[in-house]
Amino acid sequence: MSHDHTNRPSPDALLSQAMQERRGKLRIYLGAAPGVGKTYQMLETARQLKAEGVDVVVGVVETHGRRETEAMLAGLEVVPRRVLEYKGRTLEEMDIDALLRRRPRLALVDELAHTNAAGSRHAKRYSDVEELLAAGIDVLTTLNIQHVESLNDVVAQITRIRVRETVPDSVLEMADEIEVIDLPPQDLIKRLNEGKVYIREQAQRALKHYFSPGNLTALRELALRRTAQRVDDQMLSYMQRHAIQGPWAAGDRVLVCVSEDKTAGGLVRYAKRLADRLKTRFTALYVETARTQRLTEAARDRIADTLRLAEQLGGEAITVPGRTIAADVLGYARANNFTHIIIGKSERPRWFEIVHGSVVHELVRKAGTISVHVIAGDAVEADEIPPKMVRTRPESSGLAWQPYGVATLMVGLATVMGSLLGNTMDVRNLSLVYIAAVLASAILHGYGPSLFASCLSVLAYNFFFLPPLYTFTIRDPSNVVALVFFTIVAVFTSRLTARVREQATIAANRARITAQMFSFARKLAGIGEMEDLLWATTHQVALLLKVRVVLLMPDDHGALEVRAGYPPEDQVGEMDLAAARWAYDNAKPAGRGAPTLPGTQRLFLPVRTERGVVAVVGVDTDDPGPILTPDQRRLLDAIMDQAAVAIERVKLVQDIDKARLEGETERLRSAMLTSLSHDLRTPLAAIIGTATTLKADSLASGGEGLEPATRAQLTGDLLVEAERMGRFVRNLLDMTRLEAGLDIRREPTDLVDVVHTATQRAKPVLAGRPLDLDLAADLPLVRTDYLLLEQVLFNLLDNAAKYSGPEARVAVSAARRHNHVVIRVMDEGVGIPPDSLERIFDKFYRVEARDHRQAGTGLGLAICRGFMTALGGTIKAANRTDKTGAVFELTLPTDDALDAWMLE
Repeated sequence: MSHDHTNRPSPDALLSQAMQERRGKLRIYLGAAPGVGKTYQMLETARQLKAEGVDVVVGVVETHGRRETEAMLAGLEVVPRRVLEYKGRTLEEMDIDALLRRRPRLALVDELAHTNAAGSRHAKRYSDVEELLAAGIDVLTTLNIQHVESLNDVVAQITRIRVRETVPDSVLEMADEIEVIDLPPQDLIKRLNEGKVYIREQAQRALKHYFSPGNLTALRELALRRTAQRVDDQMLSYMQRHAIQGPWAAGDRVLVCVSEDKTAGGLVRYAKRLADRLKTRFTALYVETARTQRLTEAARDRIADTLRLAEQLGGEAITVPGRTIAADVLGYARANNFTHIIIGKSERPRWFEIVHGSVVHELVRKAGTISVHVIAGDAVEADEIPPKMVRTRPESSGLAWQPYGVATLMVGLATVMGSLLGNTMDVRNLSLVYIAAVLASAILHGYGPSLFASCLSVLAYNFFFLPPLYTFTIRDPSNVVALVFFTIVAVFTSRLTARVREQATIAANRARITAQMFSFARKLAGIGEMEDLLWATTHQVALLLKVRVVLLMPDDHGALEVRAGYPPEDQVGEMDLAAARWAYDNAKPAGRGAPTLPGTQRLFLPVRTERGVVAVVGVDTDDPGPILTPDQRRLLDAIMDQAAVAIERVKLVQDIDKARLEGETERLRSAMLTSLSHDLRTPLAAIIGTATTLKADSLASGGEGLEPATRAQLTGDLLVEAERMGRFVRNLLDMTRLEAGLDIRREPTDLVDVVHTATQRAKPVLAGRPLDLDLAADLPLVRTDYLLLEQVLFNLLDNAAKYSGPEARVAVSAARRHNHVVIRVMDEGVGIPPDSLERIFDKFYRVEARDHRQAGTGLGLAICRGFMTALGGTIKAANRTDKTGAVFELTLPTDDALDAWMLE
């Protein structure tokens, strides 16, 4: 990576500053434990700002009954809280909408880690704070260190109490100010004993478990360290925004230089010890140059192992591309404010350093205020093989001569070309022909063949073109000078061209990976099914890393199973499955090359999001040694991070669909129960009442107490109500048939017969209403289910009777329209409200009927639509334009084969 040493600010830092300037400012009062005075300090600051004229509003402040805190609220405007009902309890939460409408300059929001009650817009209060900040409102808030997500495990280990309400570290990172409210443990314990934190019984329990002096001391250190880390990040961002090269030694930071040398592991361990003494972090840096491409696999594995060791020791492993190691190391150190650089002592001979330069000497000479530690690493094991250089393009031993053969051929062609041009050009200009051969060799095969071509070109130029010819003797002294300069130019040209080729190879590889990652991201964005997503992920990993891949996810019972793999036939054994299970449960790597279960075939890595581990990826290769280098590990992490987000998206969509389905099912169940309890109860009550009257009359007078007309009327009412209840039950059964799947029997059907059957059956329902039939004479046969279509017409006639008066006319018409048959059912009722024209076909939806006793279950029209869809037709509802009333239009396709059969 080349560094521009001009004083230019970092674009990322400037972008971050611009984004911060558009949002509100966040100040967090951070404490080691409850009771240290965070809320009190927040209120004291708010009162001071209010006295200075700042518009301050209290969004939510929890006083917990502390009189001193309650007294500080006096004189501050408090936004009333929002009242929510949850499981029979009344809860109060911050009213974020009221705050946004009020739009103060500064809002006080206590207890940042609080979980909002169900029904709130955001699940967590910190999300409310983010919305306030996005609206340009400054926020003061409070937080205890045990609620920070990354410290949750550490706090649980110290206090033996795991806090469930946590705040992502990103919330702390976006804070403009963090103010530590510190109180010595003995003072806090004294406040507890005095009842100033909790009531006395709670205070005594807290003292026995959480508020021990040791716990409080450890929590204080966590709070101070986390705040110092944030301050260090802010200082680094300030330096980058203002193009300050640094370092600023406000805090120590350690950088260790990693190479393929066998002592690099000792350097990393020394860096760890130095960082621990300085109470800071360390970073292991490897600069990837063109030389990296020529290292042996053993040397590359050694670099990978060293970087992996740095990560295991708690450091950060970084690989950057570059050209000059010393300049790139110093550029990275200054850009990231490192105060210490650790590098290994050089063991190369003096002549090598004179020819090639010394990274150590360059670092010491140009480090400025950065301390450079030159360390002799650990002793080298006797059986270790020193790294050797290999060609940029890997070749087998049987083909190693080919690049040099090509270089020889290039020089031969240059000699032939020079012979042809010898009569037209000065002999000293013929050297340019050989320069072309050197460049071609460097471009095709790198530094070694190009250097060979340079030497061969010097000899050929001298032998064939410098007098005396065909000897290596040079007669003219000027030709000696020309040959010397030609040699220098040829060597430097071969070196520079080879370096450019190597850098182009590195850039091409990185561009290829970047393009594939971009393509993968676009592919993920368009995938909606989980199986397609998992297959695409495994294929991408196998393509980029050249490994075998399996992806495991838990099934409905929580057992891990292989959901995708590449190649697809790859199987996972019992030991591998155990390693995958451990990786999933513990969110840590397991398997080959990992500290846990290293004897398995594969390396398993957890795939996680903020919600936890969502899958496990397993990789395997036939090559011995570590499966992944640190660069490959980071590439795999990048792929799986994208896949994890996509998996989470698909799962969220599935959860939303499931919740929507469950909600719809619950709504339908409630509607059905309401319908059954109300609509069936009405005819059932009438049946029971009528039957009771008839039975009482029969017992009292032998069946002759009632007048015959009255008895006939009661019997008729009994029959009508029984038929009405029968229709309700039949509708429920029809809806069940629809949801279970209909058994449709399509056969040639005469629509005139269907209409007459439906109208005859509907006469009791129409109750004497005039019925007009207008059936075209040329109606064709249609291939449909006679009984289903007759039920649709009956339901429409029943609906017309419910929503029209006793004297209103009902009309049924049927006609052919192109290649369809249209049946219309019209009434002279109240019509359909415009907003209900589509909803009337929903299950259990009912428009208010003229006679409340005639209202049905709200299933009739839903059944009509379901039946018509199953029959391949459509149904539409509209209001009549000629008079008041509704019209329902059924459309069925005709059958050309049936038309031909009728004509015959």
